[in-house]
Amino acid sequence: MRVQQRTALASVVAAAALIALKLVTGLLTHSLGLIAEAAHSASDLVAALLTFFAVRVAVRPPDREHPFGHGKAEHLSALAEAGILVIVAIAIAVEALARLTGPVHHVDAHGYALAVIGVVIVVDASRTVISRRVARRTESPALEANALHFALDMLGSGAVLVGLVLVRAGEPRADAVAALLVAGLVLFSAGRLARRNARALMDQASAGAAQRAAREAIEGVGEHLALRRLRMRQSGGTHFADVVVAVEPDVAISRAHAVASAIEEAIARRLPGADVVVHVEPDAGLGPLRQRATAAALAIPEVREVHNVVLLRVADGTELTLHMKLPSGLTLRAAHEIASQVEAAILEAAPEIGRVRTHIEPLQSDGATPASQRAGLERERDQVRAIVRELTAREPGELRFRETEGGIVLLLTLELDPEATLEQAHSCATEAERRIRARLSGVEQVLIHTEPA
Repeated sequence: MRVQQRTALASVVAAAALIALKLVTGLLTHSLGLIAEAAHSASDLVAALLTFFAVRVAVRPPDREHPFGHGKAEHLSALAEAGILVIVAIAIAVEALARLTGPVHHVDAHGYALAVIGVVIVVDASRTVISRRVARRTESPALEANALHFALDMLGSGAVLVGLVLVRAGEPRADAVAALLVAGLVLFSAGRLARRNARALMDQASAGAAQRAAREAIEGVGEHLALRRLRMRQSGGTHFADVVVAVEPDVAISRAHAVASAIEEAIARRLPGADVVVHVEPDAGLGPLRQRATAAALAIPEVREVHNVVLLRVADGTELTLHMKLPSGLTLRAAHEIASQVEAAILEAAPEIGRVRTHIEPLQSDGATPASQRAGLERERDQVRAIVRELTAREPGELRFRETEGGIVLLLTLELDPEATLEQAHSCATEAERRIRARLSGVEQVLIHTEPA
């Protein structure tokens, strides 16, 4: 049996014993205060029974009909307790007011009655300490409600004890005043209990500490993401978190899944047992920014290629990094000046970006091709020209080789008879590509453009 159930069962046994002790003593001494405390304890007995059965339901694992678990059973139990307490408080208050406004009722404040109250206070104190300790360890709202009840019982018993002492001193109405105070404590307990558990049933946000812990866990993931929404609630001691984060639009699905898993693990470390659902969506604001930044960089004449464009959401704004290829014959000083122009152009085109970082790479295939490669490229050009003459009886309109990260790319333009059909033009381009690939093994990609001669 779990610790919550053992604690609730112990409360049932203690409540039954206290009811008998208070009721018998109250009837023997005609003390409304003791009878009120007996009624209060009777309500506690019903509450303890409700709690005992509620925690048995609440600890059940999720099932098909209750996919989020059964934790709200404890909150329903606590609301039922509040209703019982209100009824008891009203009954006690009516009787106390009747005694205060009517004839004086004789109360026998014997020494054994004072001893009984002393025992009750000791029992209530122990029950309060034990229930509160277990409630904090297990985050059980039902046991927390019991701890509050027992603390108020102890305070009410203290008031009854004072009332009986005053009765012995010659103040017969003091017992009714003590009973009225007990009724007030019961109403206070009921209102506080109802308010707290109604909020839980209405899915009120978790306490600020849990929200802060979850937010800090997400921010500590270390990924480039923006937190769009964090909704949290608590039920039966379990935290439920609904998280929406935005990442760069071109992030792969596998990477987005890894980000979501990292967030779930981070929150679970800060809030053990938390049920976390993470939704990852593209940051729509990054797409247009990326396009403007790339266009601004390519507008600089010396920039031959731009790739690996990454936008980062950082604490003080947006930061961009990119790789760009420049002619390989440039000096470092000249390349740095071009990089500065690129950075300035990007910041002008996209002022939302706070900082730009560039990585410079040489483009070996441009006009500065090493001498060891130029002879081989010239032979390949001659072969391509020969193929084009065989197929079209004309020289190629354009013939360029470009070196990229994926290998050599051939850019070729075929000038064909203006009256040729589209099918004929396509067939000629296809045959040209087949022959080129057969003769030039080092070419990775052939891009052929056809146009009228």
